[in-house]
Formats: sequence, C-alpha cells, structure tokens
Amino acid sequence: MHDTGNAAAAASADWSATDLGDPLAWPQALRLCVDIVLNTPLPMLLLWGPRHIVVFNQAYAELAGPRHPRAPGGRVPAVWPAPLAASQAALDSAFGGDMVRLARQRLSFPRDSGFEAADYDLYFTPVRDADAVGGVLCALAPSAPAAGLPDPADGLRILVVEDNLDSQYLVVEMLRAFGHQAEGVGDAESALALLNRNSYNVLFSDVSLPGMSGVDMAREALRLQTGLNVIFASGYGDALLRHVEFAHQSLQKPYELEHLQAALATVSGRLHSGV
Repeated sequence: MHDTGNAAAAASADWSATDLGDPLAWPQALRLCVDIVLNTPLPMLLLWGPRHIVVFNQAYAELAGPRHPRAPGGRVPAVWPAPLAASQAALDSAFGGDMVRLARQRLSFPRDSGFEAADYDLYFTPVRDADAVGGVLCALAPSAPAAGLPDPADGLRILVVEDNLDSQYLVVEMLRAFGHQAEGVGDAESALALLNRNSYNVLFSDVSLPGMSGVDMAREALRLQTGLNVIFASGYGDALLRHVEFAHQSLQKPYELEHLQAALATVSGRLHSGV
C-alpha cells in the first residue's frame, strides 16, 4: 500500500531545484530507490552518489523533530542525520557492497522540551547502479525491549576484560567467590561480542588493551547496553580518563581487594535504589 502523503511529496517536489536535479535524468536505480523510500511506512533515508545526497521520507522527518526539513530532502547535508552518523564504518561497508545491521543504536532527536533518546536497529543496504554501488538505503526499526538484567540481590553479573590471563583468572574467581556471576575475556572485540549476546550489570576493564582501548570499548558497550556500570583499572592513574564523557569508576593498579569491593558495592546500591 502506498502512503498517499509520501506519494504526494514525491509528486509535488521540485526535484530540479535539489541536488539530485531533473528526475528525467535520473538512473533507473535512483528512481526505484526514491519510490521505495517515499512509500515505506518505516523511517528511511537514501544516501546517493559520491556527493552523498540525502533523500528521506515523512516518517523519518517526523521522527527527527519539528525543526527537521520536510520530506523528501534531496540535498547534500551540512550535518549527517543521526542514523547515518551512528557508524561511519557501517556506511563504508555498505558502499563497499555489504549489507550491514547495527543493533540497538541509541539515537537522540530534538523535541520542543529538549532531546528524546531511544534505541533503533539500523539496516544499511547497498544499491547498485550498473556495475557500481550508487547509494545506500538506511532503514530504522525500533529495537525490541532489552532483556532484563540479573537481580543484584543474586549477585552482580560482571564482564571482566583483562589481557593478562593470570590476572583475569584470579579476578574472575575472586568475584565468583563473592557471589557474583563473572566472565573474563582478554580483548575488546571478544567483550563486545559477549555484550551483543548477554546482559551485564558491570563492565570491569583494564584501560590499556591490545587493539581497541578499554575506553573506546566501554563507549561502544554503552551503546549496546545503556544501563551498564563501567569500572576501569589503570596503571596510569586517571591520566587516560580525564576526558571520558560517560560515568565510570576507576581503580589504580595495583588495587586492593577492598577497593574493588567498594566499587561493586556502589553499583549494587545504585541498582537497589533504582537510580
């Protein structure tokens, strides 16, 4: 079924005044994609050509807020729309010919009373124009409600990220002895894979890791699980954490057992109080 509002937008748009130019000169792939975008009930955008011209439907315009331009767009954006800004790597992969899905991306859109944030699954689909990728379709779908986190009364569920395997083993076993559920991995990529599948109360990570740093990993982890509590362990004091923009606790290596217990008690108290 075609959305009559979107169909009207397509028919009434003065495309020749946009960066896409006269529709009579469009390649067939672009005509088809514009029709898909404007007649889809889900919020959707099309990023077209080397200049990255953006077309969007009314569903996206309404989601993006009262100050957003009305559909159908068709101009090179001064600022990336939120879904397209979510991951440059995903866009690059889609322009390279790969379909990409980003699960549970926290996007914020302006409202009259401030900003409203919610989780969306993003789908990036490459569109072929002759023998090359001419553009990328981006569809947004509200994420399913996150699975409930473990009850802190039964102990915290903790993901330990430590590349020193001896230290990792000792910390995990110590946390289990305290009544917590703990798992350990040695790098950021393994940690993010677990965070994609399982829910945790606490991410306890070394700041310095092979490959992606602990800070960058935690930033991505918070996109996957917004209620995650982050505790860092660092041998460099707070020098690497001064400009971290998200809430966290930090322990100076070598830390005392009591310091870790105190940090976890703070998390447990916050969860019990519902803060």
